[in-house]
Amino acid sequence: MANDYDLLIIGGGPIGLACALEAKKAGLRYVILEKGCLVNSIYYYPVNMHFFSTSERLEIGGVPFVSNNPKPTRTEALEYYRRVAVDAALHIRLFEEVISVQKEDAVFLVQSSKESYYARNIILATGFYDIPYKLNVPGEDLPKVTHYYKDPHFYAMQKVLVVGAQNSAVDAALETWRKGAAVTMVVRDHEIGERVKYWVRPDIVNRIEEGSIKAYFNSRVSAIRAREVDIETPGGLVTIANDWVIAMTGYEPNLAFLRKLGIELSGQYQTPVLNEETHESNVPGIYLAGVICAGMNTHRLFIENSRVHAAQIVEAICNK
Repeated sequence: MANDYDLLIIGGGPIGLACALEAKKAGLRYVILEKGCLVNSIYYYPVNMHFFSTSERLEIGGVPFVSNNPKPTRTEALEYYRRVAVDAALHIRLFEEVISVQKEDAVFLVQSSKESYYARNIILATGFYDIPYKLNVPGEDLPKVTHYYKDPHFYAMQKVLVVGAQNSAVDAALETWRKGAAVTMVVRDHEIGERVKYWVRPDIVNRIEEGSIKAYFNSRVSAIRAREVDIETPGGLVTIANDWVIAMTGYEPNLAFLRKLGIELSGQYQTPVLNEETHESNVPGIYLAGVICAGMNTHRLFIENSRVHAAQIVEAICNK
């Protein structure tokens, strides 16, 4: 059959590409299905973003990643992973979402938004960037609210509220402020997050201390309206004028899809049950790679410490 594979990889991010490189090297018939563009999550990172890691720690398949900066940029990463995929002639189908997976004897029937596939093994490398944590407040569905920050120029000369205190929120606050926005931050905790990039954290702390950026700590947004926002603070309710809300509250993996496949989740972080040596889940033939392996604990795994999953999984498949 034309769409009959040894391995079907769901997710065309860096880890999905790493799995494909290993599969190709092992001589497996494989395909990647990606519901968005190539390395879709990185594409949706802010345009000026720098990675925390150095370029060599983002490399896959032994292909060198040469960067002009000590910390590579989003643009450099997009170019690197595109070149890896093109030069290796990886078999990847973009803008094709997996709708359902059913097991028929020892073979999986995978239905996508475009075609049907048969595969003896499946790797889930779906990351966690698709589902934002919601504020769950009135007005969150207004057009002025976004959970994805892209470019600072859009917010020039506007009143911007940034929700959150980790890297994404800090980058959004600093960049929009530098483009002339009047920026206010709402932080649930008592300080800016400790995991914020070490060369950026002093910048945001100084901007807050000097009053250039207003920050409400130990606070939360309680309501959003067309021209203003309500904030619950330790000193009581505060209402401020507002044009845009950038809610950098984090993202979660699509655990509902895992449950639909029969994959067991355990513990506080809903961690998928898997064999640590082979990364095979409790469903024989379905493997997990990348950040998805950590469940809701999305700060445990990154590209640099999960790219090894690819070789582990392909070796396990070949040893069957």
